[in-house]
Amino acid sequence: MADPIRWGIIGPGNITRNFIDGVRATSDAEVLAVGSRDPERARAFAEKWHIPRAYGSYEDLVADPDVDLVYVATPHPMHAPCALLAIEAGKGVMCEKPFTVNAREAQTVVDAAKRKGVFLMEAMWTRFFPLMARLRTIVETGEIGDIQMITADFGFRAGFNADSRLFSPELAGGGLLDVGVYPISFASMLLGTPNRVSGLAVLGETGVDEAAAITLAYPSGSLASLTTGVRVTTPHLAIVSGTEGSISIPSPWWVPERMTVRRGGATAEYHEPKRASGFEYEVAEACRCVRLGLTESPILPLDETVAIVDTMDQLRALWGVRYPMEVNG
Repeated sequence: MADPIRWGIIGPGNITRNFIDGVRATSDAEVLAVGSRDPERARAFAEKWHIPRAYGSYEDLVADPDVDLVYVATPHPMHAPCALLAIEAGKGVMCEKPFTVNAREAQTVVDAAKRKGVFLMEAMWTRFFPLMARLRTIVETGEIGDIQMITADFGFRAGFNADSRLFSPELAGGGLLDVGVYPISFASMLLGTPNRVSGLAVLGETGVDEAAAITLAYPSGSLASLTTGVRVTTPHLAIVSGTEGSISIPSPWWVPERMTVRRGGATAEYHEPKRASGFEYEVAEACRCVRLGLTESPILPLDETVAIVDTMDQLRALWGVRYPMEVNG
Protein backbone atom coordinates (compact mmCIF):
# COMPACT_ATOMS: atom_id res chain seq x y z
CA MET A 1 0.00 0.00 0.00
CA ALA A 2 1.29 3.47 -0.90
CA ASP A 3 2.22 5.92 1.82
CA PRO A 4 -0.73 8.12 2.86
CA ILE A 5 -1.13 11.64 1.56
CA ARG A 6 -0.28 13.86 4.53
CA TRP A 7 -2.42 16.95 5.05
CA GLY A 8 -1.68 20.17 6.86
CA ILE A 9 -4.48 22.46 7.98
CA ILE A 10 -4.39 26.26 7.88
CA GLY A 11 -7.25 27.58 9.99
CA PRO A 12 -8.52 25.38 12.84
CA GLY A 13 -12.17 26.50 12.69
CA ASN A 14 -15.53 24.75 12.90
CA ILE A 15 -15.58 23.49 9.31
CA THR A 16 -12.19 21.86 9.82
CA ARG A 17 -13.78 19.24 12.05
CA ASN A 18 -15.76 17.94 9.08
CA PHE A 19 -12.60 17.93 7.00
CA ILE A 20 -10.77 15.84 9.61
CA ASP A 21 -13.64 13.33 9.66
CA GLY A 22 -13.43 13.19 5.87
CA VAL A 23 -9.69 12.55 5.88
CA ARG A 24 -10.04 9.81 8.47
CA ALA A 25 -12.67 8.12 6.33
CA THR A 26 -10.22 8.06 3.41
CA SER A 27 -7.89 5.06 3.33
CA ASP A 28 -4.85 6.80 1.82
CA ALA A 29 -4.79 10.08 3.75
CA GLU A 30 -3.98 11.41 7.20
CA VAL A 31 -3.93 14.77 8.98
CA LEU A 32 -0.35 15.44 9.98
CA ALA A 33 -0.30 19.07 11.12
CA VAL A 34 -2.36 22.13 11.94
CA GLY A 35 -1.28 25.75 11.86
CA SER A 36 -2.74 28.86 13.48
CA ARG A 37 -1.50 32.39 14.10
CA ASP A 38 -2.25 31.62 17.76
CA PRO A 39 0.20 28.94 18.98
CA GLU A 40 -1.99 27.96 21.92
CA ARG A 41 -5.02 27.55 19.68
CA ALA A 42 -3.01 25.32 17.37
CA ARG A 43 -1.81 23.18 20.28
CA ALA A 44 -5.29 22.87 21.77
CA PHE A 45 -6.82 21.94 18.42
CA ALA A 46 -4.11 19.38 17.72
CA GLU A 47 -4.57 17.81 21.14
CA LYS A 48 -8.36 17.66 20.82
CA TRP A 49 -8.29 16.08 17.36
CA HIS A 50 -5.15 13.94 17.87
CA ILE A 51 -3.09 15.71 15.21
CA PRO A 52 0.65 14.96 15.59
CA ARG A 53 2.08 18.42 14.84
CA ALA A 54 0.95 21.94 15.78
CA TYR A 55 2.46 25.14 14.44
CA GLY A 56 2.08 28.67 15.76
CA SER A 57 2.28 30.22 12.31
CA TYR A 58 1.13 29.43 8.80
CA GLU A 59 4.70 29.86 7.58
CA ASP A 60 5.94 27.09 9.86
CA LEU A 61 3.21 24.73 8.70
CA VAL A 62 3.95 25.12 4.99
CA ALA A 63 7.67 24.72 5.72
CA ASP A 64 7.09 21.20 7.10
CA PRO A 65 8.71 18.92 4.51
CA ASP A 66 6.37 16.04 5.40
CA VAL A 67 3.17 17.92 4.51
CA ASP A 68 1.96 16.97 1.01
CA LEU A 69 -1.28 18.95 0.75
CA VAL A 70 -2.59 22.01 2.58
CA TYR A 71 -6.25 22.56 3.40
CA VAL A 72 -7.07 26.27 3.70
CA ALA A 73 -10.07 26.97 5.97
CA THR A 74 -9.45 30.54 7.14
CA PRO A 75 -11.95 33.43 6.92
CA HIS A 76 -12.64 34.46 3.30
CA PRO A 77 -10.13 37.33 2.97
CA MET A 78 -7.29 35.03 4.00
CA HIS A 79 -8.00 32.33 1.41
CA ALA A 80 -5.84 33.88 -1.31
CA PRO A 81 -2.87 34.86 0.92
CA CYS A 82 -2.78 31.45 2.61
CA ALA A 83 -3.15 29.55 -0.65
CA LEU A 84 -0.33 31.59 -2.17
CA LEU A 85 1.85 30.97 0.90
CA ALA A 86 1.42 27.22 0.55
CA ILE A 87 1.86 27.26 -3.22
CA GLU A 88 5.10 29.23 -3.00
CA ALA A 89 6.32 26.60 -0.51
CA GLY A 90 5.68 23.96 -3.16
CA LYS A 91 2.59 22.48 -1.50
CA GLY A 92 -0.60 21.39 -3.20
CA VAL A 93 -3.69 23.22 -1.93
CA MET A 94 -7.38 22.53 -1.41
CA CYS A 95 -8.98 25.88 -0.56
CA GLU A 96 -12.39 26.30 1.01
CA LYS A 97 -15.20 28.03 -0.83
CA PRO A 98 -15.55 30.79 -1.74
CA PHE A 99 -12.20 30.13 -3.39
CA THR A 100 -11.25 33.81 -3.02
CA VAL A 101 -12.99 37.13 -2.42
CA ASN A 102 -12.94 38.08 -6.11
CA ALA A 103 -11.90 36.81 -9.53
CA ARG A 104 -8.71 38.87 -9.63
CA GLU A 105 -7.48 37.03 -6.51
CA ALA A 106 -8.69 33.71 -7.90
CA GLN A 107 -6.72 34.13 -11.11
CA THR A 108 -3.62 35.17 -9.17
CA VAL A 109 -3.77 31.98 -7.10
CA VAL A 110 -4.42 29.80 -10.15
CA ASP A 111 -1.54 31.40 -12.04
CA ALA A 112 0.80 30.82 -9.09
CA ALA A 113 -0.14 27.13 -8.87
CA LYS A 114 0.40 26.66 -12.59
CA ARG A 115 3.75 28.40 -12.40
CA LYS A 116 4.88 26.16 -9.52
CA GLY A 117 3.33 23.05 -11.02
CA VAL A 118 1.42 22.12 -7.85
CA PHE A 119 -2.08 20.79 -7.33
CA LEU A 120 -4.89 23.27 -6.61
CA MET A 121 -8.62 22.72 -6.09
CA GLU A 122 -11.60 24.56 -4.63
CA ALA A 123 -13.14 22.65 -1.72
CA MET A 124 -16.70 22.69 -3.06
CA TRP A 125 -17.49 19.43 -1.30
CA THR A 126 -20.98 19.00 -2.81
CA ARG A 127 -19.50 18.55 -6.29
CA PHE A 128 -17.69 15.33 -5.34
CA PHE A 129 -20.53 13.29 -3.80
CA PRO A 130 -21.31 9.99 -5.58
CA LEU A 131 -24.89 11.15 -6.12
CA MET A 132 -23.64 14.23 -7.99
CA ALA A 133 -21.59 11.99 -10.27
CA ARG A 134 -24.73 9.96 -10.97
CA LEU A 135 -26.69 13.16 -11.62
CA ARG A 136 -24.09 14.33 -14.13
CA THR A 137 -24.31 10.98 -15.93
CA ILE A 138 -28.10 11.18 -16.11
CA VAL A 139 -27.89 14.67 -17.62
CA GLU A 140 -25.03 13.82 -20.01
CA THR A 141 -26.82 10.75 -21.37
CA GLY A 142 -29.93 12.82 -22.14
CA GLU A 143 -32.25 10.98 -19.77
CA ILE A 144 -34.16 14.18 -18.94
CA GLY A 145 -33.55 15.84 -22.31
CA ASP A 146 -32.04 19.31 -22.59
CA ILE A 147 -31.92 21.35 -19.41
CA GLN A 148 -34.35 24.26 -19.50
CA MET A 149 -34.15 25.51 -15.93
CA ILE A 150 -32.33 24.94 -12.67
CA THR A 151 -33.75 26.12 -9.36
CA ALA A 152 -31.73 25.91 -6.17
CA ASP A 153 -31.49 27.77 -2.89
CA PHE A 154 -29.40 27.99 0.24
CA GLY A 155 -30.45 30.43 2.90
CA PHE A 156 -30.59 30.44 6.69
CA ARG A 157 -31.52 33.00 9.31
CA ALA A 158 -28.52 33.93 11.42
CA GLY A 159 -28.63 36.21 14.41
CA PHE A 160 -27.24 39.61 13.50
CA ASN A 161 -23.74 40.38 14.71
CA ALA A 162 -22.00 43.19 12.86
CA ASP A 163 -18.57 41.81 13.75
CA SER A 164 -19.20 38.20 12.69
CA ARG A 165 -17.92 36.68 9.48
CA LEU A 166 -21.47 36.61 8.08
CA PHE A 167 -22.05 40.35 8.37
CA SER A 168 -18.68 42.07 8.55
CA PRO A 169 -17.47 43.70 5.30
CA GLU A 170 -13.90 43.32 6.58
CA LEU A 171 -14.45 39.55 6.56
CA ALA A 172 -16.16 39.57 3.13
CA GLY A 173 -19.50 38.82 4.75
CA GLY A 174 -22.90 38.34 3.16
CA GLY A 175 -24.95 35.45 1.89
CA LEU A 176 -23.50 35.31 -1.62
CA LEU A 177 -19.95 34.34 -0.75
CA ASP A 178 -20.92 32.21 2.23
CA VAL A 179 -23.75 30.06 0.83
CA GLY A 180 -24.81 31.59 -2.50
CA VAL A 181 -21.71 30.03 -4.01
CA TYR A 182 -23.37 26.60 -3.62
CA PRO A 183 -26.29 27.08 -6.03
CA ILE A 184 -24.10 29.10 -8.41
CA SER A 185 -21.57 26.25 -8.52
CA PHE A 186 -24.39 23.72 -9.00
CA ALA A 187 -25.68 25.65 -12.00
CA SER A 188 -22.15 25.98 -13.34
CA MET A 189 -21.61 22.23 -13.10
CA LEU A 190 -24.55 21.58 -15.41
CA LEU A 191 -24.77 24.67 -17.62
CA GLY A 192 -21.33 26.27 -17.64
CA THR A 193 -20.70 30.01 -17.47
CA PRO A 194 -23.70 32.32 -17.83
CA ASN A 195 -23.73 35.01 -20.51
CA ARG A 196 -26.20 37.17 -18.59
CA VAL A 197 -26.20 37.76 -14.84
CA SER A 198 -28.97 39.54 -12.96
CA GLY A 199 -30.38 39.67 -9.48
CA LEU A 200 -31.65 41.73 -6.59
CA ALA A 201 -30.34 41.80 -3.05
CA VAL A 202 -31.36 43.20 0.30
CA LEU A 203 -28.38 44.90 1.91
CA GLY A 204 -28.23 45.09 5.68
CA GLU A 205 -26.90 47.81 7.95
CA THR A 206 -23.29 46.69 7.43
CA GLY A 207 -23.70 46.93 3.66
CA VAL A 208 -23.44 43.22 2.84
CA ASP A 209 -26.10 41.14 1.09
CA GLU A 210 -28.46 39.52 3.59
CA ALA A 211 -30.88 38.01 1.04
CA ALA A 212 -30.77 37.72 -2.72
CA ALA A 213 -32.66 36.40 -5.74
CA ILE A 214 -30.44 35.58 -8.72
CA THR A 215 -31.19 34.77 -12.35
CA LEU A 216 -28.49 33.43 -14.64
CA ALA A 217 -29.00 33.01 -18.38
CA TYR A 218 -26.94 30.75 -20.63
CA PRO A 219 -26.15 30.67 -24.36
CA SER A 220 -28.23 27.48 -24.67
CA GLY A 221 -31.35 29.38 -23.63
CA SER A 222 -31.41 27.75 -20.21
CA LEU A 223 -32.01 29.67 -16.99
CA ALA A 224 -30.96 29.23 -13.37
CA SER A 225 -33.19 30.73 -10.68
CA LEU A 226 -31.27 30.84 -7.40
CA THR A 227 -31.95 32.29 -3.95
CA THR A 228 -29.67 32.74 -0.99
CA GLY A 229 -29.27 34.64 2.24
CA VAL A 230 -28.06 34.77 5.82
CA ARG A 231 -31.22 36.40 7.22
CA VAL A 232 -33.84 34.18 5.58
CA THR A 233 -34.45 30.44 5.79
CA THR A 234 -35.18 28.93 2.38
CA PRO A 235 -36.46 25.42 1.49
CA HIS A 236 -32.99 24.00 0.61
CA LEU A 237 -34.12 22.21 -2.55
CA ALA A 238 -32.57 21.77 -5.99
CA ILE A 239 -34.49 20.91 -9.17
CA VAL A 240 -33.16 20.36 -12.68
CA SER A 241 -35.95 20.65 -15.26
CA GLY A 242 -35.37 19.24 -18.73
CA THR A 243 -37.38 18.87 -21.92
CA GLU A 244 -38.06 15.19 -21.14
CA GLY A 245 -38.00 15.00 -17.36
CA SER A 246 -36.62 16.38 -14.11
CA ILE A 247 -34.27 15.66 -11.22
CA SER A 248 -35.13 16.72 -7.67
CA ILE A 249 -32.76 16.71 -4.70
CA PRO A 250 -34.43 17.13 -1.30
CA SER A 251 -33.23 19.23 1.63
CA PRO A 252 -30.39 19.74 2.25
CA TRP A 253 -29.54 19.40 -1.42
CA TRP A 254 -25.88 20.43 -0.95
CA VAL A 255 -25.39 17.21 1.06
CA PRO A 256 -26.81 15.08 -1.74
CA GLU A 257 -27.75 11.62 -0.57
CA ARG A 258 -31.13 11.21 -2.28
CA MET A 259 -32.66 12.29 -5.56
CA THR A 260 -35.73 11.59 -7.64
CA VAL A 261 -35.67 11.36 -11.42
CA ARG A 262 -38.97 11.77 -13.26
CA ARG A 263 -39.44 11.06 -16.95
CA GLY A 264 -42.90 10.72 -18.47
CA GLY A 265 -44.92 8.69 -16.00
CA ALA A 266 -41.89 6.89 -14.56
CA THR A 267 -40.09 7.76 -11.32
CA ALA A 268 -36.71 6.51 -10.15
CA GLU A 269 -35.37 7.03 -6.64
CA TYR A 270 -31.66 7.07 -5.81
CA HIS A 271 -30.13 6.85 -2.35
CA GLU A 272 -26.39 6.99 -1.72
CA PRO A 273 -25.66 7.86 1.95
CA LYS A 274 -22.36 9.50 2.79
CA ARG A 275 -19.76 7.42 4.64
CA ALA A 276 -18.71 10.11 7.12
CA SER A 277 -19.01 13.91 7.13
CA GLY A 278 -19.26 14.11 3.33
CA PHE A 279 -15.87 15.79 3.05
CA GLU A 280 -14.34 12.38 2.35
CA TYR A 281 -15.21 12.67 -1.35
CA GLU A 282 -13.33 15.90 -2.03
CA VAL A 283 -10.42 14.59 0.05
CA ALA A 284 -10.36 11.40 -2.01
CA GLU A 285 -10.43 13.37 -5.25
CA ALA A 286 -7.54 15.59 -4.18
CA CYS A 287 -5.50 12.54 -3.15
CA ARG A 288 -6.33 10.78 -6.42
CA CYS A 289 -5.21 13.76 -8.46
CA VAL A 290 -1.94 14.13 -6.55
CA ARG A 291 -1.10 10.45 -6.96
CA LEU A 292 -1.73 10.73 -10.70
CA GLY A 293 0.39 13.86 -10.99
CA LEU A 294 -2.57 16.08 -11.91
CA THR A 295 -2.46 19.77 -11.00
CA GLU A 296 -6.22 20.24 -11.04
CA SER A 297 -9.35 18.12 -10.80
CA PRO A 298 -11.33 17.37 -13.97
CA ILE A 299 -14.46 17.38 -11.82
CA LEU A 300 -13.93 21.02 -10.83
CA PRO A 301 -11.38 22.61 -13.19
CA LEU A 302 -9.61 25.78 -12.15
CA ASP A 303 -11.00 27.82 -15.04
CA GLU A 304 -14.49 26.99 -13.81
CA THR A 305 -13.62 28.02 -10.26
CA VAL A 306 -12.41 31.41 -11.53
CA ALA A 307 -15.58 31.79 -13.63
CA ILE A 308 -17.78 31.07 -10.58
CA VAL A 309 -16.02 33.77 -8.56
CA ASP A 310 -16.38 36.13 -11.53
CA THR A 311 -20.14 35.50 -11.61
CA MET A 312 -20.28 36.50 -7.95
CA ASP A 313 -18.21 39.61 -8.75
CA GLN A 314 -20.79 40.60 -11.35
CA LEU A 315 -23.63 40.14 -8.88
CA ARG A 316 -21.91 42.19 -6.19
CA ALA A 317 -21.26 44.93 -8.73
CA LEU A 318 -24.99 45.02 -9.53
CA TRP A 319 -25.79 45.29 -5.83
CA GLY A 320 -23.09 47.79 -4.95
CA VAL A 321 -21.33 45.42 -2.52
CA ARG A 322 -17.60 46.09 -2.37
CA TYR A 323 -15.34 45.03 0.47
CA PRO A 324 -12.74 47.23 2.17
CA MET A 325 -9.83 45.08 0.97
CA GLU A 326 -11.01 45.67 -2.61
CA VAL A 327 -11.33 49.42 -2.15
CA ASN A 328 -7.97 49.72 -0.44
CA GLY A 329 -6.15 46.99 -2.34
